[in-house]
Amino acid sequence: KETKLAVANALRYFPTEHHAKLAPEFAEELKTRGHIYMERFRPRYTMKAYPIDKYPAKTVQARAIQVMIMNNLDRDVAQFPYDLITYGGNGSVLSNWAQYHLLMKYLSEMDEDQTIAMYSGHPMGLFPSHPEAPRVVITNGMVIPNYSSREDYDKNYALGNTIYGQMTAGSYCYIGSQGIVHGTTITL
Repeated sequence: KETKLAVANALRYFPTEHHAKLAPEFAEELKTRGHIYMERFRPRYTMKAYPIDKYPAKTVQARAIQVMIMNNLDRDVAQFPYDLITYGGNGSVLSNWAQYHLLMKYLSEMDEDQTIAMYSGHPMGLFPSHPEAPRVVITNGMVIPNYSSREDYDKNYALGNTIYGQMTAGSYCYIGSQGIVHGTTITL
């Protein structure tokens, strides 16, 4: 039952004519890896922070976010880049590669009067806003205390319902361990 739900959650990113081909592949990935990363859709280009003018976005703010995302997934920065995990064993940028492509598409299309809403890695869409509004509003790991054990998180992560963005991975602003140490020190 939960495998079917996880596969259905993954298939929401694709037109129905592709479901018959993708469903068995996603089920196998869930079975062998414990999560559907959609490896077939991982970009084959080198994932790194390119100069900002190399990104195909309409606004400098959107291009800056694209730089940050690709920096977080750089093989020299990320702990498990092919799994979209920047650090800490589970500090996710996104849940799967379809989300990556969808988010980069939205960022490329975004005007200065739009904001992207992100829900635990899932790009909810472009919404009307204004030039002074945030370009991206992000929420990660939204669970209530009665369902916040590690077992609950692992289940919801496998289902594609949530990610744990850690302190900076899920907000695309990881700059290395020095940033985490600095942020933790200031917090304490």
